[in-house]
Amino acid sequence: MRNPRTGILLKLGSVFLFTVMAAILKATAPAVPTGEQVFFRSFFGIPVILVWLALKGELATGLRTANPMAHAYRGIIGTISMGCGFAGLGLLPFPEATALNYAMPLITVIFAAMFLDERVGVFRLSMVALGFAGVLIVLSQRLSLGMGSASAEQSLGAMLTLTGAAFGALAQIFISRMVATEQTSAVVFWFLVTASVLSLVTLPFGWVVPDPATTGLLVAAGLVGGLAQIMLTSSYRFADASLVAPFDYASMLMAIAVGWFVFGEPTTLRMLAGAAVIIAAGVAIILRERHLGIRRGQRAGTPR
Repeated sequence: MRNPRTGILLKLGSVFLFTVMAAILKATAPAVPTGEQVFFRSFFGIPVILVWLALKGELATGLRTANPMAHAYRGIIGTISMGCGFAGLGLLPFPEATALNYAMPLITVIFAAMFLDERVGVFRLSMVALGFAGVLIVLSQRLSLGMGSASAEQSLGAMLTLTGAAFGALAQIFISRMVATEQTSAVVFWFLVTASVLSLVTLPFGWVVPDPATTGLLVAAGLVGGLAQIMLTSSYRFADASLVAPFDYASMLMAIAVGWFVFGEPTTLRMLAGAAVIIAAGVAIILRERHLGIRRGQRAGTPR
């Protein structure tokens, strides 16, 4: 049943919960290594997915897969993306990390043309170029170490965040191929399982036993992330992707508020300007695709 209002509310709810999850991970970054964060985020998201499937009566069928190796490859790429993103989040101001993550859909457009042979027209390429100009604006203060405006640690954080966005875009390419034969629930579940296992590889490199408060926060990050994933997936059942996708950018407003009130991180005009350019490019691509989709639907429904 299509209900655009419900779809939008679910999408906004997922954006809010993902922002909360990211804030928790940033808060725990000084005390817990990145690999351990990946484990908690992934492992404690699994029971949420299982409960969701059980409530839907799809536990017996929702986890079936016709292509286990595709899940393995997607899991490896997605885990690298998650690890880089979490590491960057711990090094950068919260709003800045959020803004740089908006590069992911721009990179996805490029990868879709490279690996899926999708036709990318002049308009989309122009918007991708505009988006990357916005990324450079955000990055400019991190690429001038000799100017005294950026620390080496924050520059590393920016590079890690962009690397995470690139691997996240590559994961999206894998997912776009997998959904032809795999259920969304299976894609999410087996990714969380793969990420949980792969994160254990980092166990010899400095995992710690967190105090009870930090442990509670890490468990909460996994549970909140799992619930956010369910809300995100459900939003597309009630509304078209082109309608709900622009609400991803509401996370920028949330990130500015969290950065200011929780972490005491002022937002620079340069960062806001770059984020605005990136968001404008992303929304333009989404609206253009929505318009083209409506036109294709009208042509398909026209008697010949």
